[in-house]
Amino acid sequence: MTTTTERDNAPDAAAEAAGPEAAPADAPSAESASPAAPRRRLRRVLSDAWTDAGEAVGTGLVRAWARVSPVVGVVSPFGWAVLVLAAAAWWAGVVLRWQESTIVAVTTTVALLGAVVFVLGRLRYTVVLDVASRRVVVGDRAVGRLVVRNDSSRTMLPAAMELQVGQGIASFPLPRLRPEAEHEELFAVPTHRRAVIPIGPVRSVRADPLGMLRRELTWTEPEELFVHPRTLPLSGSSTGLLHDLEGRVTPDISDSDVSFHALRDYVPGDDRRHIHWKSTARTGQLMVRQFEETRRSRLAVILSTREEDYADPDEFELAVSACGSLGLQAIREDGGLAVLVPQGRVRGDHRTRLLDDLTRLELAPARRSLAEIARVASATVTDASVVVLAVGSTVSPTDLRAAAVRLPVDARLVAMRCSPGSSVSRGRVADMQVLTLGELADLPNALRRTND
Repeated sequence: MTTTTERDNAPDAAAEAAGPEAAPADAPSAESASPAAPRRRLRRVLSDAWTDAGEAVGTGLVRAWARVSPVVGVVSPFGWAVLVLAAAAWWAGVVLRWQESTIVAVTTTVALLGAVVFVLGRLRYTVVLDVASRRVVVGDRAVGRLVVRNDSSRTMLPAAMELQVGQGIASFPLPRLRPEAEHEELFAVPTHRRAVIPIGPVRSVRADPLGMLRRELTWTEPEELFVHPRTLPLSGSSTGLLHDLEGRVTPDISDSDVSFHALRDYVPGDDRRHIHWKSTARTGQLMVRQFEETRRSRLAVILSTREEDYADPDEFELAVSACGSLGLQAIREDGGLAVLVPQGRVRGDHRTRLLDDLTRLELAPARRSLAEIARVASATVTDASVVVLAVGSTVSPTDLRAAAVRLPVDARLVAMRCSPGSSVSRGRVADMQVLTLGELADLPNALRRTND
């Protein structure tokens, strides 16, 4: 009996010892026991119900719009105006008994029903957009062709094909096509300036003569046409700035290189292949050769894209062409190349990628000074032996001096000021040679002057 009594009273004693925090699990909470608890639960239930209902309505509207939008999208703004006019005319004719309104209502309704006939029907075309060359040079012809084939078993009514070319649209009339028949159109793309021109998509357009309904279907994906900048091949003495067969000597001394510097006494651990035996025999003690470290030429071109550095867009085009010419020559000679712009780095590992990236460049408002751009470029390319800074005619000598002091001190510095119409000239600002370039054809002559 004593054991049973203790077991019955043990939970009560444990509850008293634990205090109010150890209440039984099935004990009602203070919140549920309050009079406002049922109202709060009701509000939560209603809120969840409204949320679920809103999501269901939203999903239904999206699905309904997905089905209705192809039909609604066919109606042009003029078509919507005619629809409103027809509805108002029918109301005035039926309710107000105006005969004139009834005539207008019948006329507009017949016009709308007739317009529907022009846009009805399924279209089964095979459309091929073929551009002869995706990459051309400024001034070269860029031609393409558009082939439309009727793949249906019935004759297709006349329609129109629209081709997006840059910011413009080229329209080609499509005649009536019998089954399996084809229609071909040739077109040319203007290439007066460097640009990346989007070509496409191709859309078929069927519309009524009044323009109330217009049905468009897209058949191809857009493509890109690269109009590369003009470049000039550099050869002969004009490449002396870039090409260095023996490498360029640096002040650092090395025990193994190709540029001989002096002789010194042998030290244990020296490579015996560098012992100069004639001097050893003459002096009676071992003498070894000592060399100056050399390095292959590595070209770094910094092209400014700041609007403030150019008087007009033609100066920037000349700078881009000069940059491309230098880069292509460095790639042909299998030398190191780095092309830097304020937006980042241009790919210089292949001629096509280099010209593609140069084609995409555009002038932009200055966010950083020319000196800051030079500082970032110097930290990016630390092993450059030749640094060319391509800018426009509005850059002052003070700006060039501020940029020069931030470029590598052991590199050969050249600033190329592009000013169409100017004659070739050479000057110097601090440790930087300044070349004035009037046209792209002057580039070889300007480079030869850097070696005088």
